[in-house]
Amino acid sequence: MEHGKASASSDSLSAHALSGYDYALPSELIAQTPAEPRDSARLLVLDRATGHVEHRHVFDLPSLLSPGDVVVANRSRVVPCRIHARKADSGGAVEILLLRSIAPAAWLALTRAHRLRTGQQLIVDGEISLEVGEAVEGARVIHFPSAEAAHEVIQRWGEVPLPPYIRAYAGDPNRYQTVYADVEGSSAAPTAGLHFTPSLIEQVKSRGAHWAMITLHIGLDTFKPIAVEDLRQHHIHTEWIDVPADTVELVDRARREGGRVVAVGTTTVRALEHAAASGDLRPCQGWADLFITPGYRFRSVDVMLTNFHLPKSSLLLLVSAFAGRERILSAYREAVAERYRFYSFGDAMLIR
Repeated sequence: MEHGKASASSDSLSAHALSGYDYALPSELIAQTPAEPRDSARLLVLDRATGHVEHRHVFDLPSLLSPGDVVVANRSRVVPCRIHARKADSGGAVEILLLRSIAPAAWLALTRAHRLRTGQQLIVDGEISLEVGEAVEGARVIHFPSAEAAHEVIQRWGEVPLPPYIRAYAGDPNRYQTVYADVEGSSAAPTAGLHFTPSLIEQVKSRGAHWAMITLHIGLDTFKPIAVEDLRQHHIHTEWIDVPADTVELVDRARREGGRVVAVGTTTVRALEHAAASGDLRPCQGWADLFITPGYRFRSVDVMLTNFHLPKSSLLLLVSAFAGRERILSAYREAVAERYRFYSFGDAMLIR
């Protein structure tokens, strides 16, 4: 894609209507287990200019790259942030999903319990007492006795939080981590990266493509559905990103030499596009709240590797912005017909 070129989405249906981003998915196509090995997942390759579709596998990715391309991935690691607690007064069960630390001893969290109230005391494993804080934009503040106690609870009793549509997976929890994740901070995995193996990364490099990293810690909007029909009224929450100088240098080099920027996952897309808000990609560290919908002009990303996303989700809107709503929905219909596996443990798309 020419640098700064507008996305392919110019569909006649209002780009701002959430109902236009729906599709039918048989429940049996929601993947309950990951592909083994990781790179054996199927890969739908979509040409966004023509709509042409090929059916490949993720292990074919190096052959789809060119020397001089740069592949950018999100190195964020999932925190074991699902905590099971009980109410101190009644013993009632409480499930806590920690989203992000907002103070040394306080986390923003999603909670599941009957009639939880501010000031209520919660007990973890009969030992550590937590306090329910104020409600904040659909979440709750959870107060720990200290920063050390927060760390202990997470490391001793925390579980990696699989999405609710994965109902009974009992395999290795590291399969919900990318092999290159090394900066802990996410509440969900950047799932496009789950398909990579160390061998596949080496094959990408052997092809003459560069490998670069960003960080985006995934938070509330992965879990929170869009509640408004008019997308212009939806507010996306902030997530912490780090686009380092060495990644910017590799992207700039690819641009100069005619290579493409290949983003692994929607989180990588959002981080790169936020860092390129001024027109040129620049090193960036801080909070980002970029909400990409059809009509957005992409500044940094030429190719996207991504999984298949939930209907009416912010992630489906992002890929629709990149390739066009009709192109994406058509590709999704073909994926359903071809029995691809959907969502976090599912198969992948390469949109180019």
